[in-house]
Amino acid sequence: MPVMDGWEAIQIIRATESIKHIPIICLTAHFLQGFKEKIFAAGFDDILVKPIIPKELFKKINVLLSNS
Repeated sequence: MPVMDGWEAIQIIRATESIKHIPIICLTAHFLQGFKEKIFAAGFDDILVKPIIPKELFKKINVLLSNS
């Protein structure tokens, strides 16, 4: 992202009352040991590792929307 990274964006979103409830999936090329815990601690609702398979993305979106 050209202006800010995902870590900055999630902090702003989760601190904004009117949009903090929106589910957010982290899309990343990096998935090192301990990264999953960092993702969830930051406030992301789920994670997908690139390359993204559209069918997997749609499945995760459907699950998150049905849970909200």
